[in-house]
Amino acid sequence: MGQEESHNEEMDLARIHELCVIFMKECPSGALHLHEFKKIFGVPSSSVEESLFIETIFNSFDTNKDNTLDFLEYVAALHLILRGNLEDRLKWSFKMYDSDGNGRLDRTEVKRLVRILYKIKLHKTHISMTPSQICDRIFQLVDQNNDGEITLLEFMEGAQKDEWVMDLLKLDLLIRLIFQNVKTGKK
Repeated sequence: MGQEESHNEEMDLARIHELCVIFMKECPSGALHLHEFKKIFGVPSSSVEESLFIETIFNSFDTNKDNTLDFLEYVAALHLILRGNLEDRLKWSFKMYDSDGNGRLDRTEVKRLVRILYKIKLHKTHISMTPSQICDRIFQLVDQNNDGEITLLEFMEGAQKDEWVMDLLKLDLLIRLIFQNVKTGKK
């Protein structure tokens, strides 16, 4: 098992190195703008859903809110997605859902991201629910005090208690797929 973990860690480090080389090639100024971010990750301009999702990702990584990702923000994002622990990845996923930044998720925020994910990925899976039904089920399973909002604590506890919820709330699996398919055109 230790050899397998070591091999995976080496692959992650090699992947991070590769993505950093791409960053430096695409952004010699050291500042990555949204349109460049979309280009690096191969987001077709015709895909509204993927474009919105990538914009949400970009904004979550732009910690100083200057509408660019500098090299440190980019590396921190890569580290979180490719090597971060579950707690950190769930906190990041929560931040992605929390579009108004108030520390609580309402149905509008959850439904917005579920709709995007549904159009990109979920409609191709075994889930036979609409985005509204998925949102309702998430709130039923996660909103412990039934106040119509999900706190970070409820989000983290709910995700860890229920595998179905974890798969929907933990956005990093889709992001990993995007990072792994950079410049290959695979989706």
